[in-house]
Amino acid sequence: MFWGKDVLYESRTLQLAELANRTSCRYTISMAKGKKDQKKKPSVAVNKKAYRNFEIVDKFEAGMSLTGSEVKSLRAAAADLDGAYARIQGNECWLIGAKIAQYEQSGIYNHEPTRKRKLLLHRAEIAKIRAKLDQRGFTFVPLKIYFNDRGLAKTQIALARGKRQYDKRQTLAARDQKRSLDRAMKKYR
Repeated sequence: MFWGKDVLYESRTLQLAELANRTSCRYTISMAKGKKDQKKKPSVAVNKKAYRNFEIVDKFEAGMSLTGSEVKSLRAAAADLDGAYARIQGNECWLIGAKIAQYEQSGIYNHEPTRKRKLLLHRAEIAKIRAKLDQRGFTFVPLKIYFNDRGLAKTQIALARGKRQYDKRQTLAARDQKRSLDRAMKKYR
């Protein structure tokens, strides 16, 4: 069988058209997924007391300097932020009091569960945080530890102002009011 230039050209054109159809289908499929199909990765540890005891003013995302056994332990969700706080010492930010349980399979190369961990922030962010912390009433608390899309351990930290007892009561009352309103609206839907 002899392949002429015209036949070869037509078969190549068909292959390219088929390839274009496949890629356009992939593109439309990936566009159709949207935000609903993206799964939100759960947090490893959440500081629930921080949300109750503090009014969050500004949030920051910081990387963490961890050892290998700490990362393995975080992947197993063995962390606790109760009583943890962040501190700026010199030009560095530190997470103090966070407990990351020891990883059982690491043997003698394990880490200390409550050691100070360095938080990785930009110099400008540290300067902004330091300026706010110098004002009266502000504190620096960790909110949660999680893994981002690239698989890196991140900490969400916040500049916060302490709530008074009456502020906490107002928050609870507003939450109860919203819940009862939602319940009443559900009947009419």
